[in-house]
Amino acid sequence: MLEDRTCLVQRDCRTESNWTGCMSYHIDRIDAQNGKRPLENDEEGENVQCKLQKQSDGSDLEGVVFSVGNSSASADEQADNQGRAGENFDSASADEQVDNQGHAEDDSAAAPPDEQAGNQHQAGDNGDISTLIPAIGRDNSVSSLIRASRSDYGTVASLNSEFRSLVRSGELYRLRRQMGVVEHWVYFSCQLLEWEVFDPTRRRWMHLPTMNPNECFVFSDKESLAVGTELLVFGKEVLAHVIYRYSLLTNTWTSGMQMNAPRCLFGSASRGEIAILAGGCDSRGKILNSAELYNSEQGTWRTLASMNQPRKMCSGVFMDGKFYVIGGVGGAESKLMTCAEEYDLTTGKWTEIPNMSPVRPNATRNDIPVTSEAPPLVAVVNNQLYAADYAAMEVRKYDKQNKAWVSIGRLPERAASMNGWGLAFRACGNRLIVVGGPRVMGEGYIEVNSWVPSEGPPEWTLLGRKRSGSFVYNCAVMGC
Repeated sequence: MLEDRTCLVQRDCRTESNWTGCMSYHIDRIDAQNGKRPLENDEEGENVQCKLQKQSDGSDLEGVVFSVGNSSASADEQADNQGRAGENFDSASADEQVDNQGHAEDDSAAAPPDEQAGNQHQAGDNGDISTLIPAIGRDNSVSSLIRASRSDYGTVASLNSEFRSLVRSGELYRLRRQMGVVEHWVYFSCQLLEWEVFDPTRRRWMHLPTMNPNECFVFSDKESLAVGTELLVFGKEVLAHVIYRYSLLTNTWTSGMQMNAPRCLFGSASRGEIAILAGGCDSRGKILNSAELYNSEQGTWRTLASMNQPRKMCSGVFMDGKFYVIGGVGGAESKLMTCAEEYDLTTGKWTEIPNMSPVRPNATRNDIPVTSEAPPLVAVVNNQLYAADYAAMEVRKYDKQNKAWVSIGRLPERAASMNGWGLAFRACGNRLIVVGGPRVMGEGYIEVNSWVPSEGPPEWTLLGRKRSGSFVYNCAVMGC
């Protein structure tokens, strides 16, 4: 389903830039002939300096400068340079950015894997600073890194093996989560067997490495879910359900993990390191009322109490500290469900809530199967529930007090869909995002539009545009 459905999308992570984007491990190339080292200033061979930028995603990230050796550039000079770079980027048109981006990807793809592996190995062994930043000690070093952007962790990892081990261990992400420091990246699929990644803060596109599924998995129904530092992709191989897991820490895919009751077409949502999956179908097509909780830190699955009603093709969200499964199809005659169920993580009990699902445009038509429409397109920002009405191209908000849906504005005009399929509507930190594009013949483009509900009625900002298929098979947001 669209809420968590994935037609898995990947590309070979053959280039250094791909490794940078997916892992956040940006490792500069080493010019062996000239004896240059990563992060080196061209004029001063002993300088190693990294500027960690301040974020604008609502998270408490600080601008931090790490320096080893003497620096020939002041912090103000670096800030000026960064400002000029940002101005140059902003002055380019969206189409020019797409073209430049395409050229950059083509150029980076030319680097052979063995050359990149050698560069990464050499970059990771620079220096021998066992206390990270000697002048302030390990604890203060870690504290500073927690508040830095995770986009800069790759540069930090290239300083020496101690920094690299710290980044790959996941310790920084655990501490960030404890302190409420979170950055959100958008993962989506617009082409079979490929995943794209978009950083909305720096407006940068990236690719994930290629998976190696069999043909049955490629063409099976899929769901996806981002939890902690993992992206989980659920599908089917021949007769058995299978889960592929992508790790941000290692930039690799693995398989073999199984939930207690394998399923597809379920509703799900994540909060920090945990995720809840509810309903769906088993391998025989039976609609389920069971639910499970996954802990990405422990790698464990725990069976929860069953819902009051079985349902499939439903959506899931966390709101006010509770998990909600909304809408779907259920019952003996597979009818559309307008109710929701609320799961209290403290008591472990489910409570049914009538009429919480936004009414679908074709709900009263008997000539259209209920399964032909996408599950409810819902998302939660600041504990407020929003929905995308794809037929009316409107944004709706759930009035908790009156238990009713109210239209509050328009969706982006170029966000096309097929009965809701092909359009992604997601929460991304303090904003809502819509990922989609116009329906065109041949190669089209994909857009990421953003709106911050706390700033007033819907006014969508174009964050990025990229040549791609315009049909979004699946989308998930990873916050860590």
